[in-house]
Amino acid sequence: MSRIDQSCNIKFLEGNRLYLRPIEQEDLDLFYRKALWDEEGRRLTGTQAVFSRAGVQNWFERNSTDSSRIDLVVCLQKNNQLIGDLAMLEIDHQNRKAVVRISIFNKAYWGHGYGTEAMSLLLEFGFNHLNLRRVGLDVFSYNERAMKSYQKLGFKQEGVIRDDLYYDGEYHDSVLMGVLKEEFTKMKG
Repeated sequence: MSRIDQSCNIKFLEGNRLYLRPIEQEDLDLFYRKALWDEEGRRLTGTQAVFSRAGVQNWFERNSTDSSRIDLVVCLQKNNQLIGDLAMLEIDHQNRKAVVRISIFNKAYWGHGYGTEAMSLLLEFGFNHLNLRRVGLDVFSYNERAMKSYQKLGFKQEGVIRDDLYYDGEYHDSVLMGVLKEEFTKMKG
């Protein structure tokens, strides 16, 4: 069994179709090749930075010891395939809040609810284990599929930062969204 297969056996948070586990060293090449250079994925996340493999390694080493964040990968239950990543950032225990982000970088799994399921697992962990009260995010106005997914989990639009991103020769708004614990619990029903 390869080291990647062994690391996939760690199932930090489990759902019906997928599970979340920590990012491992062995995942970094896939991130570099797939997640960081996919044209559509870069557009949806507003990514304009140029990444090197060494930069990805430095990011991993720096963030793997940062207690104010949780970085996880999204894997399929049926075959352990890694299809995306997500993170809970800026965890503030005093004010009981955090920020989240997600990217499903395998396009075969777009539009099938995998991102919603993964985010639901992370939110449940944040609210029920970290005792958070509020979780926020921002999404670019052209990413309607993501906004619909977030709304299914109870996120509400809280504001708009106009012309926040200059991408492909145009300015785009950033939509600020947030969900409170009771709103998420109500949506989970």
